[in-house]
Amino acid sequence: MGKTQMDRVVLLGTKGGPSVRKGSARSSSSALQIAGKTYVIDCGLGVTRALVDADIALTELDGIFITHLHCDHLLELGPLIYTAWTSGLTQPIQIFGPTGIEDYWNNFLKAMAFDHHIRTHDDKRVSLRDLVKINTYAEGDVVKIAGLNVSALRVDHPPVEDCYSLKFEGHGKKIVFSADTCYFPPLANFAQNADILIHEAMLGAGIDALVGRMKGAPGLRQHLIASHTMAPDAGKIATAASAKHLVLNHLVPVDDPNFTDDDWRAAVSETWNGPLTIGKDGMAIQLRE
Repeated sequence: MGKTQMDRVVLLGTKGGPSVRKGSARSSSSALQIAGKTYVIDCGLGVTRALVDADIALTELDGIFITHLHCDHLLELGPLIYTAWTSGLTQPIQIFGPTGIEDYWNNFLKAMAFDHHIRTHDDKRVSLRDLVKINTYAEGDVVKIAGLNVSALRVDHPPVEDCYSLKFEGHGKKIVFSADTCYFPPLANFAQNADILIHEAMLGAGIDALVGRMKGAPGLRQHLIASHTMAPDAGKIATAASAKHLVLNHLVPVDDPNFTDDDWRAAVSETWNGPLTIGKDGMAIQLRE
């Protein structure tokens, strides 16, 4: 389908955290298709297959934005680009991320040096070093790309210092991705009047069960409480922002059968009475005219 599909957000992966369990959702990634261009926001494990399943051509990606360098947002960045390249990518592609994204990319290319050498010399492919441009951004920066202004707001996600909410404005639309953050009131001003606010969310009642089955991470509960947003607080941000549509994403927990969409809706209804979507892998949300 490629670029014939326009003006939508596709939730490619809606799970908070990097672990993989049978039947679970994929880690964090989304696609924004607007005005004939396709942008990927974060590259958790599974993003490549998710794009293909969403009928988004790997060879027609126009840019990739990474909100921060936690593995559930970054792990498949290199494999996505590399698979697009082996699938026929010939157009340049820009990658945007916080400080450290250059190290990730350079080290990935080093790891793939043997195969990359073969494919550039035997297949006569253009080197990925010539196709991929790495760009760093920081607090307050605005990236201008194909009629969009993409703004960055540093959010509170300890212990990560460089974690950014991203706002895409242009073509009559405003879409905001919260990234990973604890309850962060300045995000409401940043997302003011957003057509869609895609915000991470946790269910307090599900945290203990999740921590109980996660071995080898004794500090996980403390991290979740300090670094992520409870569902009612996500509703507070959306209300303060006068957002037109709240989408819950990066869900914790996402795969506990004891909790359903009704539980998420009940939690958010305390603070938000507007349109609400509970994210699911592969869900497409149309951007209204």
